[in-house]
Amino acid sequence: MSESPIARSGLLWGFVGVIAFSFTVPFTRVAVAGAGLPPLFVGAGRAVVAAVLAASALLLTRQALPRGTQWLRVGVVASGVVIGFPVLTSFALTTASASHSAVVIALLPAATAVAAVWRVGERPRPAFWVSAGVGAGCAVVFAVLQGGGLGTLRASDLLLFGAVVAAAIGYAEGGSLSRELGAWQTISWALVVAAPVMLVLTAFSARDGVSGTASGWWAFAYLGAVSMFLGFFAWYRGLAIGPMATVSQVQLVQPVFGIAWAGLLLGESVGWSTVLGGLAVIASAALAVRTRSR
Repeated sequence: MSESPIARSGLLWGFVGVIAFSFTVPFTRVAVAGAGLPPLFVGAGRAVVAAVLAASALLLTRQALPRGTQWLRVGVVASGVVIGFPVLTSFALTTASASHSAVVIALLPAATAVAAVWRVGERPRPAFWVSAGVGAGCAVVFAVLQGGGLGTLRASDLLLFGAVVAAAIGYAEGGSLSRELGAWQTISWALVVAAPVMLVLTAFSARDGVSGTASGWWAFAYLGAVSMFLGFFAWYRGLAIGPMATVSQVQLVQPVFGIAWAGLLLGESVGWSTVLGGLAVIASAALAVRTRSR
């Protein structure tokens, strides 16, 4: 049976969001490694830019304030998606390549599925836990082997794994909360809630002045306007149109694009170890997501 126009529309919007997010890792690498912008400034400053856009959108559309425990849940989303993931990846990408980071972050869809299972109290089949565990194992083995051999795990890899956990928790809580507040409204309130902390961190990182190349500032602008804000409009719209279980699987192609951009835009050498490692993590994540969906 062919897909309905509504289902195709959801997939299209989801794909647009994934394309927008796929530039996040290589552009973060450009900002912190190529342009020399401080990683804390990039991680926190992009959230401040997005918070200004989010606050403007909330005011112009006169959105209702979250109520009661919704504020606490918005704080969870903010901690994971607005603070945790951007800051940790910014520090990691000062030394890790964009292609390497894209493979490790490919674990995110499976991690998000695990966080969602924990959040709603589901009891999935054993195949779900096996596939999620295999995906995590593949990501760790890849990071260890590229880090210099058995028993070697670089600090940047620990930061990337931390970023995956933070984003997974933020995505799972955000997916639940968006049913009450609305999709783009949830990320907007999270940005606004995190704004005071991120503003202080941005000011602290820029206390001695900030300088960078034109390409670095363009990358920073993209991270703030698109990766942290506009990309969520397309992504959450696709999830809202649904079916959510189907649209969410589009995220599995994001690391493929991330690796491609690392080679095409940054000139990084993408070897067979990166390709095979990425395929192994993506395949395991796909199985985990599909098993949970069923």
